[in-house]
Amino acid sequence: MSQALQIQEKLMALEAQLNDATPNIATLLRDIHSSLKKDPDVVTILSEEECSILVRGLCKQTSTEIATKAIKTKPKKALKSLTLDDL
Repeated sequence: MSQALQIQEKLMALEAQLNDATPNIATLLRDIHSSLKKDPDVVTILSEEECSILVRGLCKQTSTEIATKAIKTKPKKALKSLTLDDL
């Protein structure tokens, strides 16, 4: 079985475990990482959905969230337009 097929199978298993919330996600992520490290060319043939599964697994394992939009802040007043009342 080729390296690409093995990684695709592991990604399918990861997706199933993400849906079931099982504790084996760390093991699958480690296996996928070691497989990709052995053959980095496989990364280039992963589909967008497969990359998405991998990112979702990493986010769940590390309890992180990727920012979806930036928070807008009010523009600061220029020093020229500051008055004593502003201070």
